[in-house]
Amino acid sequence: QVQLVESGGGLVQTGGSLRLSCGASGSIFSINDMAWYRQAPGKQRELVAHITSGGSTTYVDSVKGRFTISRDNARNTVALQMNSLKSEDTAVYYCYAQGLRGSFGYITGSWGQGTQVTVSS
Repeated sequence: QVQLVESGGGLVQTGGSLRLSCGASGSIFSINDMAWYRQAPGKQRELVAHITSGGSTTYVDSVKGRFTISRDNARNTVALQMNSLKSEDTAVYYCYAQGLRGSFGYITGSWGQGTQVTVSS
């Protein structure tokens, strides 16, 4: 039905940048909200950044001013530009899409498989 696939993770030094991308495949007509979450070892998954279909954004305090979320509604993609990376940003990053409408009907939410981001000092 619907599959979210992330890309762009990797290893970067402190202060560096990475850009994560996520594409939703399937016969999708629209997606309400999209977001990026992350989960560090031994910690709970946390919301990093969120964007509505209209482009309104919110961020967790720890990434404000460093990360930027954006989306392309026509392509059903969402991206996360991460600058000035810190060691505490190390985590598996997950893409999330909420409220998907398509030929399959309606799906409340769908997760990507995750992509590892490692920031070394």
